[in-house]
Amino acid sequence: MKNIILSQKLERDTLRQRVYVPRDGLEAARAAMQDGLIKVVIGPRRAGKSVFALQMLEQSEYAYINFDDERLAGLADFDELLMAIVQVYGDVRTIFFDEIQNITNWELFVSRLQRQGYNLLLTGSNAHLLSRELATHLTGRYRAFYLYPFSFAEYLRAREFVLDEAIALRERQGLLLNHLDAYLQHGGFPETVVGTVDTQNYLATLFESILLKDVVRRYNVRYAGRLLELGRYLVANHAREYTFTSVAKALGFRSVHTLENYIGYLAEAFLLFSVNRFSWKARDRVQAPRKVYSFDTGFVGAVGFRIGADLGRLLESVVAVELTRRGHEYFTYKDSGGKEVDFVIRTAGETTELLQVCYDISDPKTRKREIAGLQKAAEELRCTTLKILTWDEEKTVTIQGRSILLVPCWKWLLGG
Repeated sequence: MKNIILSQKLERDTLRQRVYVPRDGLEAARAAMQDGLIKVVIGPRRAGKSVFALQMLEQSEYAYINFDDERLAGLADFDELLMAIVQVYGDVRTIFFDEIQNITNWELFVSRLQRQGYNLLLTGSNAHLLSRELATHLTGRYRAFYLYPFSFAEYLRAREFVLDEAIALRERQGLLLNHLDAYLQHGGFPETVVGTVDTQNYLATLFESILLKDVVRRYNVRYAGRLLELGRYLVANHAREYTFTSVAKALGFRSVHTLENYIGYLAEAFLLFSVNRFSWKARDRVQAPRKVYSFDTGFVGAVGFRIGADLGRLLESVVAVELTRRGHEYFTYKDSGGKEVDFVIRTAGETTELLQVCYDISDPKTRKREIAGLQKAAEELRCTTLKILTWDEEKTVTIQGRSILLVPCWKWLLGG
C-alpha cells in the first residue's frame, strides 16, 4: 500500500508542474477550502475534475489518492490506506480523493475522517451515486461543485482568444464566430481543445468507456449493446422531444421500465439529460414529451451518426448545457396549438425569462414562428423578459407592445 501511495505522489508532483486553463468558479472553490465542509467536485469523466481540484489546492499541502487505479480496486481496509498516507505524507490534514465512487463504502470512511478533523476534497463521475450517498451520510457537511466540459468562455481562454475592446470590430467578431462554430462541432472536453487527439475517435472511445465504466459495470447491465444503441439514438436526436414509449418502439425495447432505467443511467453518467415541458400541473410535466440534450455537442458528430450539420440544434444544445451550468431551473414550452418556446426559466416559483434559440432568423416564416411562440408563452406565463438567441443578429423589436431582444448567442454565452 505504501508503494502505491508513493507512486501516486510522484504522479501528483508531475501534475502540479503543468500549466492549466483557469476554470470558471475557481476562486470561489479555492475560498471554500478554508471551511470545514467536505468539498466534492462532480462531473463526467475527462471533463477536468482532477485538474480543477489541483487548482483548488494550489496553495496547500495535501495527500493525493487516485481510486481510478486497478491496484486499489476492491479496497476494504481503510485503516491500512490511512496508515500508508501518513507514512508517505506525514501529518498532513488535507486529503484529495480522486474518483472516489470506485470504492465501496467510501462515504463511511470519508465521514469518519471528517469527524477526525481532516480537510477533504473528493471527485466523482456519477451524479446519482454520489448525490444519494452524500445526502444519506454527509447531510449538511459537504459542498458540491459541478464541473462540465469547457464552457464557451473557457474554450476561448484555452484558445488564448482575448475579449477586449477590439471585439467591436466585425473582423474580430468573425474570428470569434469561427471559434463558436468549432465549439459547436467538437464540444469542450479539455483533451479535444488543448490536446492533439483526433477529436472524433477520442469522443467515440470516451462515450463507450463511460458506458462501460460508469453504467454497465456499476449497474450490472445485461444488454450493453442495447444500452449503447440507445445512447447513440438519443445523441443523434438531441434537442428533440421524445417519450419513453416512442423510443421503446423505435428501438424494439419490450420493457418501457427497462428503457426508463437505461435513460436514467445515461443521465447519471453525465452523457445525456432531459428537460421537461412546462405545465402548471406536476403530473402533466412528468407525462408530457421531454427534450433530450447531450452534455457535450462533440458527441453528436462522434457517436450520433449525424448527417450534415444542424447548427440550430447544436446551438440549442449548447444553450441548454449553459443553463444547467448556471444552475437555472428551466423547462421547454409547447401549447395545444403547437406554439413553442425553447426554454422557460423559472426563479422562486416565477417565470423570469423566455428564451428562443434560432441560428438564422432572417426568413420571415421562421421569425414569425419564433415570435409567436414567445408571445403566447409570455401571455400564459406572465413574463416580460423575452429573448431570441441568434447567430449574430442584435436588436430590439417591439410586437404588440412587447419588447423582444435579439441577442447574439456568443454574447449570451459569455454572460452579456
